[in-house]
Amino acid sequence: MGLLRTLAIIVIIYYAIKFIGRYILPLFVGKIIDNVEKKMRDQQQQFNNQQQKSTGKVGETEIAKKPSDYKEGNKDVGDYVDYEEVKDDK
Repeated sequence: MGLLRTLAIIVIIYYAIKFIGRYILPLFVGKIIDNVEKKMRDQQQQFNNQQQKSTGKVGETEIAKKPSDYKEGNKDVGDYVDYEEVKDDK
């Protein structure tokens, strides 16, 4: 009797997962995809609005900030070591 009950539970769980995967899961995934698509569309629209509001001429480059000065490395790091190649006679 216990074996029959266990098999029945396994079959019921199998068909429940199959039903959820086939009918209910696509609804949730579709809703998530729609939300992400809407957010991306809103971001693109905001970006386009900012581009239209800019007063620069077409093709003109605008530099937002001055790049920092190039810093040279520490020259007292170490000594230069000259080396010679050693021939290995084997």
